[in-house]
Amino acid sequence: MKLANRLSRVKPSATLAVNAKALELKNRGVDVISLAVGEPDFPTPPHIAEAAKKAIDEHFTRYTAVAGIPEIRAGICGYYQKVHGVSAKNENVIIGNGGKQCLYNLLLCLLNEGDDVLIPVPYWTSYPDMAALVGANPVFVPSSAENGYRISLGALDASLTPKTKLLLLNSPSNPSGVSYSQKELDTIIRWAMEKDIFIIADEVYEQLVYDEKYQSSASKLWEQYPDKIAILNAFSKSFAMTGWRLGFALAHKELITEMTKLQGQITSSICSISQKAGVTALTSSYDCILPMREAFKRRRDFAYAEISSWKNILCPKPEGAFYLFPDVSELFCEKYKNAQELCSYLLDEAKVAVMPGDAFGLPNCIRISYAVSDETLKKALTSIKKSLYD
Repeated sequence: MKLANRLSRVKPSATLAVNAKALELKNRGVDVISLAVGEPDFPTPPHIAEAAKKAIDEHFTRYTAVAGIPEIRAGICGYYQKVHGVSAKNENVIIGNGGKQCLYNLLLCLLNEGDDVLIPVPYWTSYPDMAALVGANPVFVPSSAENGYRISLGALDASLTPKTKLLLLNSPSNPSGVSYSQKELDTIIRWAMEKDIFIIADEVYEQLVYDEKYQSSASKLWEQYPDKIAILNAFSKSFAMTGWRLGFALAHKELITEMTKLQGQITSSICSISQKAGVTALTSSYDCILPMREAFKRRRDFAYAEISSWKNILCPKPEGAFYLFPDVSELFCEKYKNAQELCSYLLDEAKVAVMPGDAFGLPNCIRISYAVSDETLKKALTSIKKSLYD
């Protein structure tokens, strides 16, 4: 069998591979704690789940418009007005099968073969592969733990090429948890506008920011540059709706039209029942987010304090999401020469699964998710510390 050449550009999902190994150990009866996968440990809020049940009872189970039912598109416009003071219309919104599909559709609509895409490091593991799949070239913009994983204008300038078309900006970040203040975000966006570079702002974790200073959004400049900025978001993290597969994009109406045309040929409409649940999430009080955010903040504070006390580890404090991304290179030795070997060691010895930084562009680091209960997190970190230092 001869497969398409494009498949050679794509690597298997590292996060799923680590989780698969952890699940294999669990199936063999080994007590393993996974801090590898980024998924809230909370159930979907009851009023949102009830809306889905009501949709089924009312037989709302047929195809819908490809871009989403009017109520959910209007709900997203209402969300941006309420949270960010941004005015948008239904024509500026499309619903996708998770934020991932919206992102891929954006890249398909915006990039041509050979275009360069600026991707800050560390990056969400799918960014480079998605860019490669559409025939574009990932160009990595460096950062480091020493500067809190923030990219500078100097690093952006140094990464610029004559073929640069797009900047993929993720705040709050997976895997680092870095969140830009509105001033920092605006500075980067205005740099991109001056260079005529399109920005996709991935804001999937925007409701999980723990310090007011860093509660920001590119949508505040989207109104000024509607043809040069697209906002990516989803229900998965903010409303604990990962399995509902419900994401969305906010963009210029012409771009939304093209994304709708593309989506119509790939998946057609999104699950009707999930959309009804999404309408309720958007049009009800957002107070259901608060206890989840408070729990994540508490876990962040505990995990950051714990890991920061460990010898030979540099761990910037995350402002959002639910990850820590410490540089562990000072721990490398004969027993584990790199992050991948260290993660394997921790899975075997500590019975804790964490992610090697290679998957996110920084092989000196590991990603630790604190989207688990306080008790589980404490148990896992205690076990990791014992395996590393005893």
